[in-house]
Amino acid sequence: MSSAVARLQTARSSSPKKILLPDLVSHCTFKLRINRHRKQVTTETKKWLFKDGNLMGKKRAAYHGLKCGLLTSMCYPDAGYGQLRVVNDFLTYLFHLDNLSDDMDNVGTLTTADEVLNSLYHPYTYRSSARVGKMTRDFYKRMLPTASPGTQQRFIETFDFFFQSVTQQASDRAAGVIPDLESYIELRRDTSGCKPCWALIEYANNLDIPDEVMEHETIRALGEATNDLVTWSNDIFSYNVEQSKGDTHNMIPVVMNQEGIDLQSAVDFVGNMCKQSIDRFIEERSRLPSWGPEIDRQVDIYVNGLADWIVGSLHWSFESERYFGKTGRQVKATRVVELLPLRV
Repeated sequence: MSSAVARLQTARSSSPKKILLPDLVSHCTFKLRINRHRKQVTTETKKWLFKDGNLMGKKRAAYHGLKCGLLTSMCYPDAGYGQLRVVNDFLTYLFHLDNLSDDMDNVGTLTTADEVLNSLYHPYTYRSSARVGKMTRDFYKRMLPTASPGTQQRFIETFDFFFQSVTQQASDRAAGVIPDLESYIELRRDTSGCKPCWALIEYANNLDIPDEVMEHETIRALGEATNDLVTWSNDIFSYNVEQSKGDTHNMIPVVMNQEGIDLQSAVDFVGNMCKQSIDRFIEERSRLPSWGPEIDRQVDIYVNGLADWIVGSLHWSFESERYFGKTGRQVKATRVVELLPLRV
């Protein structure tokens, strides 16, 4: 155990047994909408995930409590059935990968990355019996017919970044390393898996935005502000479960370690960063240039899709059982979280 981890465990043992969450829901004024295909897509994705007896017992129960179909429907409210189904399959699969990577060393993540990326780059020719490869090829082949070339490229590239970052995360976990805040933020923007989801906003809404527009500094800044809100708020919401497992790949212990502050002060610190990221998104959106009527129309849809992710992820976090069990709505109302004991 590293000295930093030891200090955090000591600090945690002397901390209060509850924390007060920041009020991020009230700070976010974007309209929450839900896709009309939610129930049908949720049913079909469950069949897809559970095919061949995959996920049994507690893992299957955890999937039902995840309510991924609700997240997808909140974040892609205007998608047609076919696109929403592909996106929901991907997000479900991404949560599955995230759970797997929590228990992997860097060799395990590299092996999984090899399966997934070969399946994406060669969906019609790569052959592997590994289930993760089969699932990858299955949803990606359904995405290809209507995804623009730029969307396909952005999806694969950012998913590659995801695997590179979770490999680094696995190395840090094995070494008991707690990174500084700047390094953590840089890594977290990729371990979140958000960037491929932004490419799916293009896919879900049948957009074909030129590469030079997607690479414009304002568009990139909007994606980054959204990523920061989604991931930093997720670190707050998931902290209780993660601290009970001794996991320190979370912004709250990073801030406690770097700033030398207590748990509640770190929660407040990260909460303020989340509020600033929403404010940053609004400010950047006001700076959008014009590229002509048709591209401006598509950019508006894309940017609204980012706003849907901000408001959707915040509300879904309290509906899902992933972070607060069955008490999510109570936590949403009171913002009080009772800390779980550290697992032996």
